[in-house]
Amino acid sequence: METSADRTARPGPTHPPPATPPHDDAHTGGVPRVVTGRRRTALLVLAGVAVLSAAALVVGLATWAPERAEQPRALTVDERERLAAMRVTNYRDLRAGVRVTAGAGGARTELVGWVDWSRPMVYLDVGGPGAGAERGLLQATPTVALLRPDPTAVPTPAPPPLVPPTDRWRLHDPPAGRWLAAVLDLVFRLATDRPDPPADAARRVGGATVEAAPVDILQAPPPGPGVSAPPPSPDGHPRYWLDHDARLHRLETVLAGAGPVTVQLNRADRPTLRPVDALGGRPGQPRALSTAERGRLDRLPARLRARGGAAVTLTAPVATVTNLRGAGWVSWGTRAAYVAVADLGVPDRRTLLRVDGTGVSRADVPATTVPGGVESPGRPPLPPPAEGWRADPSRAGELGLLLDAALRAAGPGGRDAARRIRGDAVAGTTVDVVELRTARGPLRYWIDRSGELRRLELRTRVGAWAQLDLTPGTVPRLVPAPRPPAGGR
Repeated sequence: METSADRTARPGPTHPPPATPPHDDAHTGGVPRVVTGRRRTALLVLAGVAVLSAAALVVGLATWAPERAEQPRALTVDERERLAAMRVTNYRDLRAGVRVTAGAGGARTELVGWVDWSRPMVYLDVGGPGAGAERGLLQATPTVALLRPDPTAVPTPAPPPLVPPTDRWRLHDPPAGRWLAAVLDLVFRLATDRPDPPADAARRVGGATVEAAPVDILQAPPPGPGVSAPPPSPDGHPRYWLDHDARLHRLETVLAGAGPVTVQLNRADRPTLRPVDALGGRPGQPRALSTAERGRLDRLPARLRARGGAAVTLTAPVATVTNLRGAGWVSWGTRAAYVAVADLGVPDRRTLLRVDGTGVSRADVPATTVPGGVESPGRPPLPPPAEGWRADPSRAGELGLLLDAALRAAGPGGRDAARRIRGDAVAGTTVDVVELRTARGPLRYWIDRSGELRRLELRTRVGAWAQLDLTPGTVPRLVPAPRPPAGGR
């Protein structure tokens, strides 16, 4: 999440910069020029235009207000059909700009950004006085949420940068029943691939104008199955601002844990969103491997064995309270990996891991033992500490699977059911992202055009992706970690 200084530096839309007006005193030595009659007339005209523009702006800001008070009535056939098609229209439109206001007063939280119902995914800036620890950038699917917290950000949210930052993202699990979980659920359920059944309880309660187009204000049950009905209120069901093409522009409701909620959609603001790496990156268009891609994949094991090893850095969101960062080495010659790992939730501790044919050993050490901070720790000490090692019967969980996959990449077999997901780039190098189906789940190789393995990705149980980036080079001799004492834990 950006601070106010970051927002100032962030590039905005690519509009040409305004021309700098000539300084009125540039040729007069600072003496004010005399306003002639012609110039006075021009100034009066400009002043009139400014007044008219301000009036137009006020009118534009008031377009959400109902045009007139009306008695609620049953829907016409056309209104029922448009309401039933509303979520399908969102689904077919793919994306929209979104602004959500949840709560009121000092508890108000605002979310600004975009929703992509085709993926589905949201990318939002979370702000407002009630944002609390969730202030920052948010990317989420219906099953996984990633937060890039920034408690120092300015209170008023702004649309996030289209190219998201690559650092400081972590898994976030909005507590069930809390405002964020309820709001995300509502936004995702605004789209579906099939019409809704008729809403017998729906009523038309008024009309309004949105961007010079008429809309109907309809009151109906919450969108889609599974959304908790709002608590009893004078207004009853949610209200939808729906135009004559079944496009939703505004929704007002009350959600448990969130209070009053307003969702405004900007149908014209619909850029293609870029998911961060932990959400799998851009979706691409999966296809079979070409002859050249198949050749690079088949030659990869021999190339890795000839290379000998690589320096590695890792990012592994394996659980909502376990977001790991690390660095170290893998050696295909000795079939061993040695890394230092930091957990963002435990900043004063580092874990040293040694993975080889005998299993996984680990040692917990103070953060000062490893250079670097918790977001990007340095490589583990050599030689390894003489004490504190213990066998890890869980083999370091999903982090161990990722390191083991890196070592197995130099072995035979397991590459028949491979497909190319997309082209991408890592560290400025063009790669093909190739996905393999394994017994442990999908595994992705990022292979550059020279045949080097640049990244490994493993999908974790929570639905996020862990990354292991590899930099070819000389690897130090990875001596075995001292054996834990007999019977030691």
